[in-house]
Amino acid sequence: MKKEQSIYELNNFDLDNYNILLYETLFHNANGYIGVRYNFEEGYPENYQLVTSQFINGFYNYTSMKQAEKLHGFVEEKQTMVDIVNTQSIKVKLEDEYFSMYEGTVIDSRLYVDMKKGITVREVIWRSPKGREMSVKITRMASFYQLSLFTIDYEILPINFSGDVVIESAHDGNVANYFDPNDPRTADEEIIHMLPVSCEIINGASYIMAKTTKSELGVCSSVKNLLFQEHELSYHFGENYTVSKFTTKAKKGKKINFIKYTVLADSIRYHNYKNQVGIEMRKALSVPISFLYEKQEEYLSEYWDHCMVEIDGNEDLNITIKYNLYQLLQSVSKDQYGNIASKGLSGEGYEGHIFWDSEMFIQPFFTITNPVFSEKLIENRYATLNMARKNARILGHKTGALFPWRTIMGKECSGYFPSGSAQYHINGDIAYSVISYYLATKDITFIEKKGAEIIFETARIWIDTGNFHEGRFYINDVTGPDEYTCMVNNNYYTNALAQYHLRWAVKFYQIIKGSENFDRLEKKIRLREEEIEEFKNAAENMYLPYDEKLKINPQDDSFLQKKKWNIADIPANKFPLLLHYHPLHLYRYQICKQADTVMAHFILEDAQSMETIYHSFQYYENITTHDSSLSKCIFSIVAAKLGLEEKAYAYFQNTARLDLDDQYKNTKDGIHTANMGGNYMAIVYGFGGFRLKEEGIFFAPMLPKKWKGYRFKICFENSRILVDVNKDTCEFILVSGEAKKITVYNKEYLLKDKVSMDRPGRE
Repeated sequence: MKKEQSIYELNNFDLDNYNILLYETLFHNANGYIGVRYNFEEGYPENYQLVTSQFINGFYNYTSMKQAEKLHGFVEEKQTMVDIVNTQSIKVKLEDEYFSMYEGTVIDSRLYVDMKKGITVREVIWRSPKGREMSVKITRMASFYQLSLFTIDYEILPINFSGDVVIESAHDGNVANYFDPNDPRTADEEIIHMLPVSCEIINGASYIMAKTTKSELGVCSSVKNLLFQEHELSYHFGENYTVSKFTTKAKKGKKINFIKYTVLADSIRYHNYKNQVGIEMRKALSVPISFLYEKQEEYLSEYWDHCMVEIDGNEDLNITIKYNLYQLLQSVSKDQYGNIASKGLSGEGYEGHIFWDSEMFIQPFFTITNPVFSEKLIENRYATLNMARKNARILGHKTGALFPWRTIMGKECSGYFPSGSAQYHINGDIAYSVISYYLATKDITFIEKKGAEIIFETARIWIDTGNFHEGRFYINDVTGPDEYTCMVNNNYYTNALAQYHLRWAVKFYQIIKGSENFDRLEKKIRLREEEIEEFKNAAENMYLPYDEKLKINPQDDSFLQKKKWNIADIPANKFPLLLHYHPLHLYRYQICKQADTVMAHFILEDAQSMETIYHSFQYYENITTHDSSLSKCIFSIVAAKLGLEEKAYAYFQNTARLDLDDQYKNTKDGIHTANMGGNYMAIVYGFGGFRLKEEGIFFAPMLPKKWKGYRFKICFENSRILVDVNKDTCEFILVSGEAKKITVYNKEYLLKDKVSMDRPGRE
């Protein structure tokens, strides 16, 4: 990877409050276990609004959810991601002057994330009000080698002075989550979620034990500071915080190096989490930080090799793509105790909840590049399967499992059920991810032990939710992906996905029947052969709405009866519509928040003819606002499928820099992980025409006119394949593994070493 394509940077960056909040997100550090928003260690002016948060994936507290009408099954308690501690503060005093970006003169500044090395760096040349000059280089790392570890490597170079320097490093347990009462995507009131239990110094390291107020989860954080030159050290204690104060001498032209180690452990993963923190700290300190940097780069080298995507001659776009894929790696849990929140570990937007984003927008990337991560994400859903069973009972189902629409640990967190709990397609989405994982890996053992149980239990819900009428199977009173159209009969996406789900439930039954693992599963969930026949019958007779006149799949039974609302007539300041119009007003119009039927035409393209997909795309394109960040990537993929290159590329461009350009003006609340996964899919599944099906893997590459060429790697059944597309040809290279059958432009090839062909439509 070229250096210039692995660094996203800002030079002489703005210091106003809004941009500071944006930087907190864009330059955060995470590794799938811990996440740390980017804050200046020295602090900010008192009137600045900040979100100085540090998170643990899957760590939560309960908070009440007020319901005006306490009807049966309404959610009255939700989970929220918790700000656990603040270990970022490092104040530096030169004689009698504290370093601050807001005082004195910032002569030069640079802030960047190095995606090859896995670090975030701030470099500043500063002149104090009294004329002392120094350069500062601050390197942050959330370690992929040791997931519990976050480091701040602080270098000071006195330029024109010698004298006393004081470094004050704080460890603060007095934290509270961010809130904004005017935004439904964040918490609506300030709540203290963590209560410190103890604060102490042991062997020169500070330890703070804390517990959540309601969920009774515990966390221990430890901080150890190292200054690599002669110094005096003292400790100052406050209520639930400590400050380690180092006093040393600075010499002009000689660097001062200070390293702050933070390690974390929680009660979800460890019974004795305080003891574990001690183990983690000793591990971190047992090697020089240079070793940790080497391990970080080694980890990322393998990651970038597996998920390589390159565009010829467009360095800015390559940096953007790598930034998005880097954020997905930072966000994805490396164990079964976490998942991927819609904002990853970068912010408190949507309170850290997990949605269908994980299965439908992010796992498609991991499944064909690093399937071990997809396996962990499915294991996380499997770990909450019992709660999904309980959720099904709450909603009136006597059997089966219904996964919650939004959650952290398995319980439903959606207070507004028409656009939340009613989205039964979540079951199909999770099943789709299990099926895709199997198609990519052929890991039948995983299916036998965990995947099949998810498939069967969730399939049962379709049978109980739907019903036969005059020989057809209907699914009524559900909500599809489009949250501007709720509580409808026969949402096309839902019905088509349920059909696919049920068919695969039958297939998995036939594949694993008779195995030892299946016998145990059959007894555990009391699976009957009669149920498999019900699955098959419902799938074969599934009702899929179709309009003969328009030659489209209506989004649902009543959608085409509604009034149309010309998007061009809506004032620009009224978007997103959900913040300016009552839900009932939106529900009565043919207007879509995001891809719905068009999404179904992407993931289940074989369910309809190309003619139907084309007409549906044209119809829904005119009535979709794309108020959801999940939408444009799907329109890009389907446009590419239809050969609409200019539209495909225009939609793709709108997904690439969504966060870097703050297009929705809410990146301060966290990155848009689903869009980042969708941006990858727009390249590989869209322009590359990649599809993962029961029959194998398929490609139909097209080359956008603005590109000279592009290439990407995928993993299929432990074989890695490089796809290289240029102006005239397509080339498929078997990088490692056994020979595989591939289908390119509807023609089958055996890929033993290399397959090359002319590209249709070349100039």
